[in-house]
Amino acid sequence: MINNDNIIALATPSGAGAIAVIRISGKDAITIAGSHFRSIRGKDLKKQKSHTIHLGHIVEDNKVLDEVLLSVFKGPNSYTGEDVIEISCHGSPYIQQQIIQLFLRNGCRSAHAGEFTLRAFLHGKMDLSQAEAVADLIASDNEASHQIAMQQMRGGFSNEIEKLREELLNFASLIELELDFAEEDVEFADRSQFKILLTKIQEVLKRLIDSFAVGNVIKNGIPIAIVGEPNVGKSTLLNALLNEERAIVSDIAGTTRDTIEDEINIGGVGFRFIDTAGIRATEDVVESIGIQKTFEKIAQAQVVVLLVDAWEMASDPGKLKSSTIELEKIKNRYPQKPLLVIANKVDRLQPEEIEILKGQISDLYLLSAKTGYGVEELKSRLLEFVNTGALRNSETIVTNTRHYNSLLKALEEIEKVQFGMDEDTPSDLLAIDIREALYHLGEITGQVTNDELLGNIFANFCIGK
Repeated sequence: MINNDNIIALATPSGAGAIAVIRISGKDAITIAGSHFRSIRGKDLKKQKSHTIHLGHIVEDNKVLDEVLLSVFKGPNSYTGEDVIEISCHGSPYIQQQIIQLFLRNGCRSAHAGEFTLRAFLHGKMDLSQAEAVADLIASDNEASHQIAMQQMRGGFSNEIEKLREELLNFASLIELELDFAEEDVEFADRSQFKILLTKIQEVLKRLIDSFAVGNVIKNGIPIAIVGEPNVGKSTLLNALLNEERAIVSDIAGTTRDTIEDEINIGGVGFRFIDTAGIRATEDVVESIGIQKTFEKIAQAQVVVLLVDAWEMASDPGKLKSSTIELEKIKNRYPQKPLLVIANKVDRLQPEEIEILKGQISDLYLLSAKTGYGVEELKSRLLEFVNTGALRNSETIVTNTRHYNSLLKALEEIEKVQFGMDEDTPSDLLAIDIREALYHLGEITGQVTNDELLGNIFANFCIGK
């Protein structure tokens, strides 16, 4: 599948900027670039060392297109494993296109999405999970997702999987060898040691599978639904969290009739806050649709923030009772979902009234979205819902759905092998399940792959990477 023709693409975002980088890779990359590069010192590009930078001009028929810095990377010591040229030109879209079109007419073709990284994988510069981490690194928009992507790109996840696969492969080879001597009834694989290995593999796989719950929300942002009766300050709270006037705020109950979403970074983790329509009985058709969407968003949220009006609850016992009923309703409907109860508008209460409220509802958080009181404490509390311990300890965290599915399948096969060992299953049947486990582990790193899988993965990359 390795294609050594010469590809070119813009490696920086399209549009005007100070500098743009154009990347060429392929067996003739240096020759093609050298035929249109004029060094200010008269250097022959083909004679230059790898990992060097040269100042000169890109020319076509003695017409200077731009003054550039040209970087030379000779294979196999390059990103793709091939000869690579990177041209740093001025960021004018016109200049970018002139240079790209010049090389398209002279031995290059436009690179497909992710083709540079695909070539890096095919030339053994990185495995498949590391290649996927490149895309995650580009897409990372907070400290946590960046840290996970960097760890995986450096091979942390790959090394852990490869070590398991190698140990399993060694035992598999011994069991396969037993099949060649089936008539002599000999055992080359130490069954007691194999059981210890299977237990170890199961523990590692289960830990990696469990980490996906954390990794997935870190990668995609943690959805937080802000719910409550109309006019309790949900939109004001959203604006306070985002530090901008994102949601419309008014004294009219039912102003928010649809869900409003926005994301902020708290402690290096992305949180996606969802301001929902107020929950109440209404005959307004549009508002009723908004309330129905509120319950849908609660079901999708990782954490629910129930906002109540502290001032109304303190002055009206009926409001306190209705808020308590609403709290129980959400708890009963979503028993497994973390729920924070926040009393808003505490700036309007006296200290003794606050104490009474705290005695009525357990674990009540006090807040004034209008003044900002308690907002930072709320952010800290939300961060506690994310298990960042593994992140701080640099443990491997799975964020990729494809990896997660392969881990589940590998664990299923390992459990079959474990069951077979306990039941004294013949070696030939054990070998089948071991091969399947090896296959699914190999899928993660790309030791087992096919063109369709690679096409699906690299199609999601950006052009130029």
